[in-house]
Amino acid sequence: MLIQRSWATPLVAGAFLLSAVTGLLIFFHLDRGWNKPAHEWLGWALIAGALFHIVANFSAFKQHLRQRKGQSLIGLFMLILLLSFAGGGDEKPRFASTVQALAQAPWPLLAQVAQLSPAEVDRRLEAAGLKRQPEQQNLQALVGSDLRQQVTALNAVLAPEQKSADD
Repeated sequence: MLIQRSWATPLVAGAFLLSAVTGLLIFFHLDRGWNKPAHEWLGWALIAGALFHIVANFSAFKQHLRQRKGQSLIGLFMLILLLSFAGGGDEKPRFASTVQALAQAPWPLLAQVAQLSPAEVDRRLEAAGLKRQPEQQNLQALVGSDLRQQVTALNAVLAPEQKSADD
């Protein structure tokens, strides 16, 4: 397969446009509908297009790498990429303390917060594949201390139930 600029460049341009617009919408919390999945999944088109574009323009790309400006810019972004992996890895999201407090609340209190009966809390958890044992005094005892598991269980309890077509 011959990689040609005639399709590699428009692929990069179109994928960049999609990625830039959806990225800005996500950054400013203005995304709707399929913006975030399109950004995440169709971002692969930008990666593929960029690789094809580099291959199609390899001699020019090599020229950039021989010049101090090209080396500096690529080096700068490589440094930023490396720094993006440093620090902050143990930070918990701002909502973590709220989730953990709800997960440690006794069952009757969780039911009260959810404005449900304790039996309805149990029913919703069972519908999500979580069966509470009598000795488990709270959600944390049921799912453990993993924040993601606690959020999943709380969503099962707190999310409004979808009405079926029969209702």
